[in-house]
Parts: sequence; structure tokens; C-alpha cells
Amino acid sequence: MADLNNHWAVLVGRVALPWLLPLLLLPLMIWLERKASAFMQDRTGPNRAAIAGVRLGGIVHTLADVAKLLGKEDVVPSQVHRGYHALAPLIAIFVAQLLFIIVPYADDLWVNGQTVWMQGLRIDIGILWPLAIGSTFVYAIIIAGWASNNKYGVLGGMRAAAQVISYEIALGLSIVGALMVYGTTDLNTIVQHQQGVVWGFLPKWGIVLQPVGALLFLTAAFAETSRTPFDLPERDAEIVAGYHTEYSGVRFAFFFMAEYIHIIVASGLVTTLFFGGWQVPWLSTEQLRDHAATVLDVLLGAGALAGLVAAVLAGRWSRGLRRHYADARRHEGAVLGVLALGAALLAVALLAGAHVYGLPEWAPPVVAALAQFSIFMGKVLFFAFSFIWIRWTLPSFRYDQLMRLGWKNMMPLALANVAVTGILLLFFGPGGR
Repeated sequence: MADLNNHWAVLVGRVALPWLLPLLLLPLMIWLERKASAFMQDRTGPNRAAIAGVRLGGIVHTLADVAKLLGKEDVVPSQVHRGYHALAPLIAIFVAQLLFIIVPYADDLWVNGQTVWMQGLRIDIGILWPLAIGSTFVYAIIIAGWASNNKYGVLGGMRAAAQVISYEIALGLSIVGALMVYGTTDLNTIVQHQQGVVWGFLPKWGIVLQPVGALLFLTAAFAETSRTPFDLPERDAEIVAGYHTEYSGVRFAFFFMAEYIHIIVASGLVTTLFFGGWQVPWLSTEQLRDHAATVLDVLLGAGALAGLVAAVLAGRWSRGLRRHYADARRHEGAVLGVLALGAALLAVALLAGAHVYGLPEWAPPVVAALAQFSIFMGKVLFFAFSFIWIRWTLPSFRYDQLMRLGWKNMMPLALANVAVTGILLLFFGPGGR
């Protein structure tokens, strides 16, 4: 079948969306990080920065911090190697931005009988792309630590290199079992293989077929992002800030952004490999397209309900603000409530319009893709929040504990998972004995 994937507009869209999506999620991730940690520690969190006196629950504070970082003076110490010191953060952000381009976020879209890939880059090697490109991120860390000519930076770079080597082996082996089950390395095909059910009711997701592989992959992904409890390369209590001790301003912001983009990419890969990717549980792409009107009703109805619930919660919050504050903060709940109610009314209006005028011929594939994109983003945000949740829940490892977990526990378990998967496929798989 002919496709539109070589059309310039489609090419631009397919490249721009995977690049922009992680950047658009960055402010949300930062806000969630700071507010979730504040909630877990029973404190308010950032809420001082305001626009015309309105703080919007700390959202404005997050935007102000980003603007401050980007506009801050870039201090370069005299002892650093200037060329490599400037190159390291550029490598970090460039490598991070290259990773999400391989992740599919919906099934192929049909436009006038032609197909459009809902994926930035589709290549045969599939999952090998993020493994190969992602492993180069450690070069940015090593270069940053070495170029800083600072003992804490060098220690951070050495720790990062040892940690990446230790956990990339387990990361790669955890995927092998899934690839044996799916029989392909193409990520979109892997998601398509997770359609249907097993044992009559469970979605045929990778977590059901490869539970050990999923657990190992998720653990190794935490280690690859250097998040607590795997924060050895930048542990404040031991080596100040590790490899980015001598960085400030926009160069530090690049490392900061790369860390969160890695979290989003890791969440996307976990979702794709083990949690059905863009698959809507128990519903195939064909079923979504055949029942597009019902699917649209559910999407708009859920949006209206979410907006209404948000408006009610904002109203309750507004009453508390009015009791405690006499300045513009007392109106923040009302502002958010009006915005949420407006979104709910817009969803209701769209729902009524769809029932009055019906759906045009091009709508069913678009509605199906929208439903799949929504479920995919919901899964990604859930796992992205789990990175935040675990960071502020678990204590950090000692260095010997981190190495022991990677080499003596995870790697043997990953090898055993590959062996058991091979045996089960040999006797019970297609064409088995």
C-alpha cells in the first residue's frame, strides 16, 4: 500500500513531535517532582513566584526557575578545559533528544487509503537504537568530569562509567527474553504483538509474558538515569554534585533537562516493551476504528468528567485560600476552577456537536489514533511519576551495594530469565515439541 511517509510535511511532523514532546513534558515533570517531594515531606513546596500576584499552585514558580536557569550567568572556572567543558552538556542534551524518536505512540494512521507512521523513526534494528545511542550519554558525563579538572567531577565521571557498564549488561539481557517472545526488534511490531488476551482475560502485555524481564528492565532503567537510589555519580553528601560541580547557568540546565528527558524515554520504553505501548486494553485498532463514535464519546466524556472533578477540587481549595490569605493568592483556586470548568464545558460542546453532525469519513482512524496516543501518554506519565515516587521513598545504596546488585544479582537473574524463556519456547512455543 502506498504511504505518505516521504512527504515533506509528514517528515517534519514525525521528526518534530518526538523532539518537542519530551521538552513539553519537562515543566510538568519538574513541577511534579517538587510538589510530590513536598507532599511526601509534609511541606508546601515552591509557591512564591507569581504573575500579577497569581501563583497557580507553584506552576509559575517552576516556569520562573527555568527562566532563571536559562538567563543565569554562565561561570566558567579558570582551571577547566574550555572546549570539552562546553562540549559535554551539548552531547548530553543531543543524545537525550535522539532517544524518544524511536518510540511509537499510536498505530499507523490511515489517510485517504495511505499510511502515516506514528513514530519518528522506524528502522529494522528498533530497540537496538536506544541501547546504542543511549550508551553514548556516559561520554558526556566522563568528558564533563575530566574537563572540569576537579576531583569531585572526576569521581562523578568514574562512578557514572562504572555504573553504566554494570547495569547496561542487565538492561540488554532483560530485553532478550522479550525479543525471543516477540520475534522482532521493531518497536511498533512489538506493540502489535501485545494485542489480545492470555488466560481469557489478561491483556497479552510483556509484563504478563516476561515479568522477570520487566522488573529487571525497570530497575536497570532507574540505574541508567542515575536517580536515587542509584545516584552515585552526583551524590551531594559525598562528591558535591559530581560531574556537574563546575557547571552553572544554561550548561547546568542542559544536564538537568537531559536527566528528565531520560526519565521520559525510559518510561516510554518500559511502556512499549512490557505494558502494551499504545494498545488500549482489550480493544484492537480495528475495533477502535469501527466504533469511533463510541470511542469519541468516551474520550470527551472522560475529559468533561475530569474537568468537572478538577473544578470541584479547585473550589474546595479556593475556600481554604480565602480563609488564609488576603492577597492575590486567595483567587488562585477560583482561577484554576474556572479554567477546569471551561475545559469541561468545551468537552461537552464537542460531544454534542459530534452527535448532531456525526463523524466525517476521515474521523475514525484519527479518533483511534487519538485514543491510542492518550492511553500511551497516560502510561508514560505513570511510570515517569514512579521515578519521582521511588526517588523520595528509598534511601541511596552504598557503592558496594550498587555494584553487587548489578553484577551478582541482576545479571545472573537476567541470564536465567533468557534460559527459562528459551526452554519454554522450545517446548510450548510455536512449532515446539
